[in-house]
Amino acid sequence: MTFNTDIFSQFDKKWALLTAGTKDNFNSMTISWGGLGTLWGKPVVTSYVRTSRYTHEFLDSNDYFTVSFYGEEMKQILGVYGSKSGRDIDKMHYEGLTAQEVDGTVTFAEAEVTLVCKKLFMQPLAEENMSSDIVDAFYKNDAPHDMYIGEVVKIIEK
Repeated sequence: MTFNTDIFSQFDKKWALLTAGTKDNFNSMTISWGGLGTLWGKPVVTSYVRTSRYTHEFLDSNDYFTVSFYGEEMKQILGVYGSKSGRDIDKMHYEGLTAQEVDGTVTFAEAEVTLVCKKLFMQPLAEENMSSDIVDAFYKNDAPHDMYIGEVVKIIEK
């Protein structure tokens, strides 16, 4: 399994979707916080999801999730996935992306790269363990994040 990329820009500069659930019932959200590395002798993805996000419920109730990366041409569609909740719109059938089942979870045919992940760990990010400038900037008026770590079990490239 090989994934050659600039790990420091992959989440920050590329357009990424985090997806959890099954082909019949899933949700996706645009993400820009995340990491790639190794932990417990495994290749892993780390992602951060606010507890208020609809996708959070799917992450908690499923053992697998995907992180998929897209080109700039998908920016407008992925902007909707980052600004609208699956509670309010039907993301499963939203125009512009074609859902595909992979290993019991979901990715999209338009993805340049998909990382299929087995959930290994989840932990709330405790504000009391953060510097006050981070709390002021990111959590003063919004829900906290939970950290999810998933083992990369498969890489799918176009």
